[in-house]
Amino acid sequence: QVQLVESGGGLVQPGGSLRLSCAASGSILSVIAMGWYRQAPGKERELVAAFTSSGRSNYADSVKGRFTVSRDNAKNTVYLQMTSLKPEDTAVYYCNADIWGAGAYSSYDYWGQGTQVTVSS
Repeated sequence: QVQLVESGGGLVQPGGSLRLSCAASGSILSVIAMGWYRQAPGKERELVAAFTSSGRSNYADSVKGRFTVSRDNAKNTVYLQMTSLKPEDTAVYYCNADIWGAGAYSSYDYWGQGTQVTVSS
């Protein structure tokens, strides 16, 4: 059983910073892709930043230059450093990963439980 566990959300003032972490655990053979999505109230879930299967990082236009995605492959962990936060960044942030687990015939898409990020004065 593979699980994604997120941490690091919270309340921050506009212009502030937060760092999110997501660790994958379980019987993992390979983490193929991993990253972050977010969903604001009344809106669809959207990509924030992620590493693709080729190792390239992709960012939403709205966060380029402010957010940085990084990873520790040895720990199966992905991070999201968020700076210059704006009220419109308020959302539930979800970790997502494409993982090939032990005994599986293919990789599967996994989601974390989500962590709330609120940007407000």
